[in-house]
Amino acid sequence: MTDVKQQLDAVTRAWRQEAHDGVTDNVQTLAQVYPATVPDLWDAVTSPERIPRWFLPVSGDLRTGGRYQLEGNAGGEILECSPPADGRAHYRITWEFGGGISWVTVRLTQVEDGTRFELEHVAHSADIPAEMADMFGPGATGVGWDGGLLGLSLHLSGTGGAIAPEDLAAWTASAAGQAFYRGAADAWGRAAVAAGVDEATAQRQADATFGFYTGAQPS
Repeated sequence: MTDVKQQLDAVTRAWRQEAHDGVTDNVQTLAQVYPATVPDLWDAVTSPERIPRWFLPVSGDLRTGGRYQLEGNAGGEILECSPPADGRAHYRITWEFGGGISWVTVRLTQVEDGTRFELEHVAHSADIPAEMADMFGPGATGVGWDGGLLGLSLHLSGTGGAIAPEDLAAWTASAAGQAFYRGAADAWGRAAVAAGVDEATAQRQADATFGFYTGAQPS
């Protein structure tokens, strides 16, 4: 297993609200530089053989205009798919889950130390239940994406991919799992403060997010 603090510190997180044509969007981004080439990282995040090694099993027609389905999770349409060229690549999909729809864009950019992976998740603010937004803030979805970046890091390092479902509860209860979820929840609390949320509210939301993912009471 990777160094939890090192992984948490490697991720840049941001959250903001934007208004377009009278609609307010929640925009959430995570970025991490991986020691991989753009083509290799592209293969890791688009290949149906490799995605399950760090995220979830996926099925469907994985090309522009096709639809995908993650096992036990979201599905949607592939809106854009731009393979590696000139040190860049990206894809954009709908993220359809629980009757709602949001949009995810993944961008890869060649940098000096490898490839920068950036994930942007956009949701209409009005589509997020007010009680959920108030209770958890951006950590509700952000901590889940943090788990995906952790899995990708493990996969690319050759030390293993996503934790098997039967092992997840044990890992979550372990010292490493608790530290990861506590650190990720607090990091999204800081992202909320940077976006203008008051510190007391952000801390309350981080505590609730930590409890949601682990079942533990905050210390």
